[in-house]
Amino acid sequence: MDLKQIRAGFPQPRILLVTGMLVLLAGCSSDRYFMVPKQDLSDLNTSVNTQRATLVTMENNAQFRHEKMMEKQQDSTDSIIDAIKTQVEKPSCPPIPAQKVCPTVDTSKGQAAHLKGKLIVGQVEKIYLAATEQVHTARIDSGAETSSVDARNITRFERDGSNWVRFDVPVPGSDTLVTLEKEIVRRVKVTQAAADDPERRVVVELQFAIGDHQQVAEFTLTDRNDLENKVLIGRNVLRDVMLIDVGREFTTKLPEAIAKNRNDS
Repeated sequence: MDLKQIRAGFPQPRILLVTGMLVLLAGCSSDRYFMVPKQDLSDLNTSVNTQRATLVTMENNAQFRHEKMMEKQQDSTDSIIDAIKTQVEKPSCPPIPAQKVCPTVDTSKGQAAHLKGKLIVGQVEKIYLAATEQVHTARIDSGAETSSVDARNITRFERDGSNWVRFDVPVPGSDTLVTLEKEIVRRVKVTQAAADDPERRVVVELQFAIGDHQQVAEFTLTDRNDLENKVLIGRNVLRDVMLIDVGREFTTKLPEAIAKNRNDS
């Protein structure tokens, strides 16, 4: 069927009517699409920026309140600490008693024989203890490992975290006692011939002089009241320093500055 036949089948006005209706329908659809509302981008950006500024302000306010709260808590803590410091007294340690300074020994007036650099001593010698400022008669005994001194009322105690001992040393020829305080160097076990169990003794350091020789050595503390000699010189002093002449006594002489006006036994 050609165009002419089509035109012959449909009247001209009807064709125009159909065409107009299609145009109207297309126009309505187009208008409905273009009537959808669109956001204004500038208004949207302004709103976003406003919200962002609000969030920043809220964050700054929260940070400020947090800092103020921390300062208030710190002030409260400082007040509590100050109150504790005020109420609690600081511990005070007892004063350390003044220790006697060992006098200078005048060795130029001391007398003693020497052999190959070693001091020759007898079985018994005069010995000066600087701590008591007294001259004692000491027995020289190569069979004893450590020297010993007569001590009474031995009491151990602690001072500044260290172990100390307080003891009394009898003054030769009298009933007087000299009280000393010394730091404990160590402890030793000593077995006596008449005892089954060993005796534990504390060891302290004492300065002494014999003849023209002076030194600091270790002495054990023990009650020697029942012994003739109150001081015993053992191998810890004799070793590499002295030689014993077993057939003699009092072979040495202390300096006159020490021996003068001092009691001895």
